Amino acid sequence: MIFELIQNRRSIFPAQYNNKPIARETIEKILEAANWAPTHKKTEPWRFKVFMNGKQRELGQFLSDKYQEVDPKPKQVKINKLKENPGRSGAVIAICMQRDPEERLPEWEELAATAMAVQNMWLYCTELGVGCYWSSPGLIKYMGEFLDLEEGEKCLGFFYMGYYDGDIEPPLRTPISEKVQWLE
Repeated sequence: MIFELIQNRRSIFPAQYNNKPIARETIEKILEAANWAPTHKKTEPWRFKVFMNGKQRELGQFLSDKYQEVDPKPKQVKINKLKENPGRSGAVIAICMQRDPEERLPEWEELAATAMAVQNMWLYCTELGVGCYWSSPGLIKYMGEFLDLEEGEKCLGFFYMGYYDGDIEPPLRTPISEKVQWLE
């Protein structure tokens, strides 16, 4: 069962979403799955900010405006994508990481723990038939202007979510034998 979920997990993009709303209770369960990720020193560094019920459009407007402000030659296609993708989603979750104030472990371990929390969300979304996609645009460095981030908290990207119709092509993988060295 779990191996099949792992094999079927894939990125499903906002353009593929069908506008069916995602219930808050469903999102709460997805976030609960995230909360069970492994965490060294029990820092539980993952933090999430959920945009739904129209708030996604405000995020899209901010991203589009900020892109036009910071890019000397903004492209209309990107302006439109940044503005429209959040609104196409049933929900968007800002993926944030709260650094351990005592810095008892390297930052990369807290980044890895947050990524594992997102993988838990992704696997549970796969089980529920909810499409999702982790986007990490360069604009995340400006999210402190839009979100109330705590001291030591940073935004790592956005987890776009939405129901979709139809089948999704399975990803291709090269054989694991090409990526493993046995040292016996």
